[in-house]
Amino acid sequence: MLILGIESSCDETSVSLVKNGKEIICNLVASQIDIHAQYGGVVPEIASRQHILTINPLLEELFTKTQLSKDDIDAIAVTYSPGLQGSLIIGLMVAKTLAWLWKKTLIPVNHLEGHMYSPFLEKEIKPPFLTLLVSGGHTELIIFEDHGKYKLLGKTKDDAVGEAFDKVARLLDLPYPGGPYIDKKSQIGDPKKFAFPRALPASYDFSFSGLKTSVLYTIRNMQKENIEIPVEDICASFSEAVSDTLVNKAIKACKEFNLNKVVISGGVAANSTLRKKMALECKKRKIEFFSPPLSLCTDNAAMIACVAYYKFIRDDYEKDWLSLDAQSRLKPY
Repeated sequence: MLILGIESSCDETSVSLVKNGKEIICNLVASQIDIHAQYGGVVPEIASRQHILTINPLLEELFTKTQLSKDDIDAIAVTYSPGLQGSLIIGLMVAKTLAWLWKKTLIPVNHLEGHMYSPFLEKEIKPPFLTLLVSGGHTELIIFEDHGKYKLLGKTKDDAVGEAFDKVARLLDLPYPGGPYIDKKSQIGDPKKFAFPRALPASYDFSFSGLKTSVLYTIRNMQKENIEIPVEDICASFSEAVSDTLVNKAIKACKEFNLNKVVISGGVAANSTLRKKMALECKKRKIEFFSPPLSLCTDNAAMIACVAYYKFIRDDYEKDWLSLDAQSRLKPY
């Protein structure tokens, strides 16, 4: 089964062709990072306008590269929630139009499910398992009980972890997006230099506002005393605090719910400190650890097509797609 995937939930326009939910025939992503970097973050109206300019040429490139046509497509998958409303609308309208013109099945997909399924594109993982979803907009701990059946254990009370990375990077005058720059600086810094807080240790919920504020006051105090800011050490200590929080809660959940597999997904899953620490702690406890390749951590259409395949074989998707609207805040569980 060949599925055309379309993803436009934020500032990446992506299209893909995925066979049987796991074999990526082609996955194209057009990033808008350079456009939004000058503003220090994503500007929703600019993002949606850029999707309009990008999506048709990207589709043309996809079919040219693969030498496939609409006749080879069995279904179309598209992200309809959550995300930026204007951005979602562009992808959804394109998918609806193609599905109507080509007389194809359309399968709407929740963006968060896409991240949860992204490791399936590299290796099939048998449920149940624990998913740690960490991105610019979400930080959630979820039990993946079975396909289409999830249990939310905890989520962020304030900033998402990716958002915290961006804000701390701004405090340190690092470019946007902050995550990759903090990660790079962390490799040469001392993670024990600053004792930043680990919030809500007894809960499965997350909070990063106190950690962010602690970094802010640390920088301000050093500036008042005319002390040179040790950027690498702050980055390393901040990354260590974030990783400790995420890993400790994941390991605690595995123990409480008797789970022996952990999956991390989302943009922050590319963070090297988090990946190393999670892999080490899982190895100690004989827990299997999975994460998508770096190319599939950020938003992409392949993960959307992957979810759609499993929805199709379960016959578990919205059939009345012509009346379906983009929804900026819908949750899949």
